[in-house]
Amino acid sequence: MYAKIFASRAVIPLGLVGIASMRSKTTKCSEDAIPSLDYGWAEQGIYSSMDYASVRRGFQVYRQVCAACHSMKFLAFRELQGVTHTEEGAKQVAASYEITDGPDDTGEMFTRPGKLFDRFPSPYANEEQGRAANNGAYPPDLSLMAVARHAGKDYIVSLLTGYVEAPAGKPMLPGLSYNPYFSGGAIAMPKPLSDGQIEYEDGTPATLSQMAYDVANFLDWGASPENDDRKKNGLMLCVMFFGSMLLAGYAKRVKWSGVKSRRVTYTDKYHYKHPTKKYDN
Repeated sequence: MYAKIFASRAVIPLGLVGIASMRSKTTKCSEDAIPSLDYGWAEQGIYSSMDYASVRRGFQVYRQVCAACHSMKFLAFRELQGVTHTEEGAKQVAASYEITDGPDDTGEMFTRPGKLFDRFPSPYANEEQGRAANNGAYPPDLSLMAVARHAGKDYIVSLLTGYVEAPAGKPMLPGLSYNPYFSGGAIAMPKPLSDGQIEYEDGTPATLSQMAYDVANFLDWGASPENDDRKKNGLMLCVMFFGSMLLAGYAKRVKWSGVKSRRVTYTDKYHYKHPTKKYDN
C-alpha cells in the first residue's frame, strides 16, 4: 500500500516535469520560423581569434550594401584602426561621411566631414523617413545584431542565404519576401546579396555564402570589438591567479612548517611523588 502511495506521489512531480518539457518543446516547435543552422564558427573557442581578413571583407560588404539602409550607431570610426584600416584609412572612411553637428555661433546646425571619434551615422534623418523609404518597415540598427538574436552569427548567415520562393498556400503581401528563418516568414527586406555583387579588394570570390559569412563576422566584431582583448586578459588573469595560489601555498608551508613539525614533550621538573606509593629510589 505504501509502495503504491509513494509511487503515485513520485509520478506527480515527474508528470509535471514531463508536461513542462512538453510545453517548452511545443512552444519551440510552434515558432513561426525554423531554427538557424549551426555553422561551427572556429573563433568561438577560448583560445581562438577572430578571422580579421573576413572582418575586413565584411566591412566592405556592409559599406557597399548594408549601409544604404542600416546604421551602426554604437560603432565609432576609431574602432577600425588596426582591424580593417590603418589610421589614415580610418580617417578617410570617416571623412567620407557627412556628420550633422552644432549648433554653431548662430544657433544653426551644420554638417561636417566625419572624424575618428564620430560614430557611423544613420542613412535616415529620423525613423519616419526610414519607414517612408521602406514601405513602412524601419531597418534595424546593426551594431548589436550579432548578439541581439538568439543564434547570433548563425542567424545572420541563415537569414541572408535563406531567401526562397514562398511555398504553396503561403500568401505574401506586396513588397514582402519569403524567408523561413525570419519570424513569420514574410520579411520587408528584399534579398540583399547575390553572387558577384561586389568585388573584394583581396580578390576573394564574392559568392553569396562568402559575403554572408564575411558580413556576419564584421557584425560580430562590431558588437564586441574588445572580444580578443578580453580573451587575452582573461587568460593572463587565470595564469596570475594560478601563480598566486602556488606562491600562497609555498608561503603557508614555510610559515607553518616550524609549528607543524614541532614536537611537544612534558617533564616532571620537581619529581613529584605520591605519598602512599613506594618508589625504587
